[in-house]
Amino acid sequence: MKRPLLIVFLVLLIDQASKFIVKLTMTIGQEIPYIGNWAIIHFTENPGMAYGLQFSGEWGKLALSLFRILAVIAIGLYLFLLTRRKTPFGPVFAITLILAGALGNIIDSAFYGLIFSKSTYQTVATFLPEGGGYAPFLYGKVVDMFYFPLIVLQQNQLPQWLPNFLFGSDGYFVFFRPVFNVADSAITIGVAWLLLFERKFLKKL
Repeated sequence: MKRPLLIVFLVLLIDQASKFIVKLTMTIGQEIPYIGNWAIIHFTENPGMAYGLQFSGEWGKLALSLFRILAVIAIGLYLFLLTRRKTPFGPVFAITLILAGALGNIIDSAFYGLIFSKSTYQTVATFLPEGGGYAPFLYGKVVDMFYFPLIVLQQNQLPQWLPNFLFGSDGYFVFFRPVFNVADSAITIGVAWLLLFERKFLKKL
Protein backbone atom coordinates (compact mmCIF):
# COMPACT_ATOMS: atom_id res chain seq x y z
CA MET A 1 0.00 0.00 0.00
CA LYS A 2 3.02 2.28 0.30
CA ARG A 3 3.38 2.95 -3.43
CA PRO A 4 -0.30 3.90 -3.95
CA LEU A 5 -0.12 6.25 -0.97
CA LEU A 6 3.02 7.85 -2.37
CA ILE A 7 1.36 8.34 -5.76
CA VAL A 8 -1.71 9.91 -4.15
CA PHE A 9 0.50 12.22 -2.10
CA LEU A 10 2.55 13.35 -5.11
CA VAL A 11 -0.51 13.95 -7.32
CA LEU A 12 -2.24 15.93 -4.57
CA LEU A 13 0.92 17.93 -3.87
CA ILE A 14 1.35 18.95 -7.52
CA ASP A 15 -2.38 19.51 -8.02
CA GLN A 16 -2.89 21.67 -4.96
CA ALA A 17 0.37 23.60 -5.36
CA SER A 18 -0.53 24.55 -8.93
CA LYS A 19 -4.05 25.57 -7.89
CA PHE A 20 -2.82 27.68 -4.97
CA ILE A 21 -0.31 29.47 -7.20
CA VAL A 22 -2.92 30.26 -9.85
CA LYS A 23 -5.61 31.20 -7.34
CA LEU A 24 -3.31 33.59 -5.45
CA THR A 25 -1.58 35.23 -8.43
CA MET A 26 -4.10 35.42 -11.28
CA THR A 27 -7.50 36.93 -11.98
CA ILE A 28 -10.31 35.00 -13.64
CA GLY A 29 -9.71 34.80 -17.38
CA GLN A 30 -6.06 35.85 -17.15
CA GLU A 31 -3.78 33.95 -19.52
CA ILE A 32 -0.06 33.19 -19.58
CA PRO A 33 1.12 31.58 -22.86
CA TYR A 34 4.08 29.23 -22.42
CA ILE A 35 4.28 27.47 -25.80
CA GLY A 36 3.15 30.16 -28.19
CA ASN A 37 -0.64 30.08 -28.48
CA TRP A 38 -0.76 26.27 -28.31
CA ALA A 39 -0.33 25.88 -24.57
CA ILE A 40 -1.69 28.46 -22.15
CA ILE A 41 -2.18 28.87 -18.42
CA HIS A 42 -5.75 30.15 -18.39
CA PHE A 43 -7.35 30.68 -14.97
CA THR A 44 -10.96 29.66 -14.72
CA GLU A 45 -13.18 28.07 -12.10
CA ASN A 46 -16.07 25.67 -12.44
CA PRO A 47 -18.62 24.42 -9.89
CA GLY A 48 -18.92 21.01 -11.45
CA MET A 49 -17.13 18.01 -12.83
CA ALA A 50 -13.90 17.48 -14.74
CA TYR A 51 -13.26 19.65 -17.81
CA GLY A 52 -15.94 22.17 -16.86
CA LEU A 53 -18.95 19.84 -16.97
CA GLN A 54 -21.50 20.63 -14.27
CA PHE A 55 -24.90 20.08 -12.72
CA SER A 56 -27.04 23.20 -12.50
CA GLY A 57 -28.17 24.89 -9.32
CA GLU A 58 -27.11 24.70 -5.69
CA TRP A 59 -28.71 21.29 -5.17
CA GLY A 60 -26.87 19.96 -8.19
CA LYS A 61 -23.59 21.24 -6.76
CA LEU A 62 -24.29 19.66 -3.37
CA ALA A 63 -25.32 16.36 -4.96
CA LEU A 64 -22.15 16.33 -7.04
CA SER A 65 -19.93 17.02 -4.02
CA LEU A 66 -21.60 14.26 -1.99
CA PHE A 67 -21.36 11.85 -4.91
CA ARG A 68 -17.64 12.61 -5.23
CA ILE A 69 -17.07 11.87 -1.56
CA LEU A 70 -18.95 8.56 -1.74
CA ALA A 71 -17.11 7.63 -4.94
CA VAL A 72 -13.73 8.34 -3.36
CA ILE A 73 -14.61 6.21 -0.33
CA ALA A 74 -15.66 3.36 -2.63
CA ILE A 75 -12.56 3.65 -4.82
CA GLY A 76 -10.33 3.83 -1.75
CA LEU A 77 -11.83 0.67 -0.26
CA TYR A 78 -11.55 -1.12 -3.60
CA LEU A 79 -7.91 -0.06 -3.94
CA PHE A 80 -7.20 -1.37 -0.43
CA LEU A 81 -8.74 -4.74 -1.36
CA LEU A 82 -6.66 -4.89 -4.55
CA THR A 83 -3.44 -4.35 -2.63
CA ARG A 84 -4.41 -7.03 -0.10
CA ARG A 85 -5.02 -9.47 -2.97
CA LYS A 86 -1.56 -8.81 -4.39
CA THR A 87 -3.01 -7.45 -7.62
CA PRO A 88 -0.37 -6.56 -10.28
CA PHE A 89 0.79 -2.96 -10.05
CA GLY A 90 -0.67 -1.87 -13.42
CA PRO A 91 -4.34 -1.84 -12.35
CA VAL A 92 -3.38 -0.57 -8.90
CA PHE A 93 -1.48 2.32 -10.51
CA ALA A 94 -4.43 3.28 -12.71
CA ILE A 95 -7.00 3.18 -9.92
CA THR A 96 -4.63 5.09 -7.64
CA LEU A 97 -4.44 7.89 -10.22
CA ILE A 98 -8.25 7.99 -10.46
CA LEU A 99 -8.50 8.15 -6.66
CA ALA A 100 -5.88 10.90 -6.41
CA GLY A 101 -7.58 12.98 -9.10
CA ALA A 102 -10.98 12.65 -7.48
CA LEU A 103 -9.51 13.66 -4.12
CA GLY A 104 -7.82 16.68 -5.67
CA ASN A 105 -11.08 18.10 -6.98
CA ILE A 106 -12.96 17.23 -3.78
CA ILE A 107 -10.52 19.39 -1.84
CA ASP A 108 -11.45 22.36 -4.05
CA SER A 109 -15.18 21.77 -3.69
CA ALA A 110 -15.08 21.14 0.04
CA PHE A 111 -12.60 23.72 1.29
CA TYR A 112 -11.71 26.42 -1.27
CA GLY A 113 -14.92 28.34 -0.57
CA LEU A 114 -13.92 28.46 3.10
CA ILE A 115 -10.25 29.44 2.78
CA PHE A 116 -10.20 31.79 -0.23
CA SER A 117 -11.93 35.04 -1.10
CA LYS A 118 -13.70 35.18 -4.44
CA SER A 119 -11.62 35.42 -7.59
CA THR A 120 -12.95 37.94 -10.13
CA TYR A 121 -11.93 39.36 -13.48
CA GLN A 122 -10.43 42.35 -11.66
CA THR A 123 -9.12 41.02 -8.33
CA VAL A 124 -6.85 38.21 -7.16
CA ALA A 125 -8.12 36.01 -4.33
CA THR A 126 -6.65 36.15 -0.86
CA PHE A 127 -5.94 33.22 1.46
CA LEU A 128 -7.90 33.06 4.74
CA PRO A 129 -9.66 36.43 4.25
CA GLU A 130 -10.84 38.26 7.38
CA GLY A 131 -14.47 38.27 6.31
CA GLY A 132 -14.47 34.57 5.56
CA GLY A 133 -14.43 32.68 2.29
CA TYR A 134 -16.68 33.02 -0.72
CA ALA A 135 -18.79 29.87 -0.19
CA PRO A 136 -19.84 27.36 2.50
CA PHE A 137 -18.48 23.84 2.93
CA LEU A 138 -18.93 21.67 -0.21
CA TYR A 139 -19.84 24.67 -2.37
CA GLY A 140 -16.36 25.73 -3.46
CA LYS A 141 -15.34 25.94 -7.11
CA VAL A 142 -12.72 23.79 -8.81
CA VAL A 143 -9.67 25.67 -10.10
CA ASP A 144 -8.68 24.91 -13.71
CA MET A 145 -5.73 26.29 -15.62
CA PHE A 146 -4.34 24.11 -18.44
CA TYR A 147 -5.58 25.10 -21.90
CA PHE A 148 -4.34 23.61 -25.17
CA PRO A 149 -6.02 25.29 -28.17
CA LEU A 150 -3.94 23.30 -30.66
CA ILE A 151 -6.29 24.00 -33.56
CA VAL A 152 -8.35 27.20 -33.81
CA LEU A 153 -10.52 27.77 -36.88
CA GLN A 154 -13.35 30.17 -37.66
CA GLN A 155 -16.70 28.65 -38.55
CA ASN A 156 -16.53 30.03 -42.09
CA GLN A 157 -13.25 28.14 -42.64
CA LEU A 158 -14.96 24.77 -42.23
CA PRO A 159 -17.74 22.94 -44.11
CA GLN A 160 -21.19 24.32 -43.35
CA TRP A 161 -22.63 20.83 -42.76
CA LEU A 162 -20.67 20.49 -39.51
CA PRO A 163 -22.99 20.61 -36.45
CA ASN A 164 -23.15 23.88 -34.52
CA PHE A 165 -22.21 22.28 -31.19
CA LEU A 166 -18.64 21.95 -32.46
CA PHE A 167 -18.34 25.72 -32.34
CA GLY A 168 -18.26 27.95 -29.28
CA SER A 169 -20.35 31.05 -28.78
CA ASP A 170 -17.44 32.97 -30.30
CA GLY A 171 -17.93 31.16 -33.63
CA TYR A 172 -14.62 29.28 -33.42
CA PHE A 173 -13.81 25.59 -33.51
CA VAL A 174 -11.13 24.94 -30.91
CA PHE A 175 -9.29 21.70 -30.31
CA PHE A 176 -8.80 21.21 -27.37
CA ARG A 177 -11.32 23.68 -25.81
CA PRO A 178 -11.77 22.38 -22.21
CA VAL A 179 -9.60 23.90 -19.48
CA PHE A 180 -8.45 21.36 -16.89
CA ASN A 181 -6.12 20.74 -13.95
CA VAL A 182 -3.67 18.13 -12.64
CA ALA A 183 -6.44 16.20 -10.89
CA ASP A 184 -8.44 15.94 -14.14
CA SER A 185 -5.30 14.73 -15.90
CA ALA A 186 -4.72 12.04 -13.27
CA ILE A 187 -8.27 10.73 -13.70
CA THR A 188 -7.96 10.73 -17.49
CA ILE A 189 -4.59 8.95 -17.45
CA GLY A 190 -5.89 6.38 -14.97
CA VAL A 191 -8.97 5.57 -17.08
CA ALA A 192 -6.91 5.47 -20.31
CA TRP A 193 -4.36 3.16 -18.66
CA LEU A 194 -7.10 0.71 -17.68
CA LEU A 195 -8.67 0.74 -21.15
CA LEU A 196 -5.40 0.43 -23.07
CA PHE A 197 -3.20 -1.79 -20.91
CA GLU A 198 -5.38 -3.61 -18.41
CA ARG A 199 -8.02 -5.34 -20.52
CA LYS A 200 -7.45 -8.66 -18.79
CA PHE A 201 -8.09 -7.02 -15.46
CA LEU A 202 -11.26 -5.34 -16.73
CA LYS A 203 -12.61 -8.64 -18.06
CA LYS A 204 -12.37 -10.10 -14.58
CA LEU A 205 -14.57 -7.38 -13.07
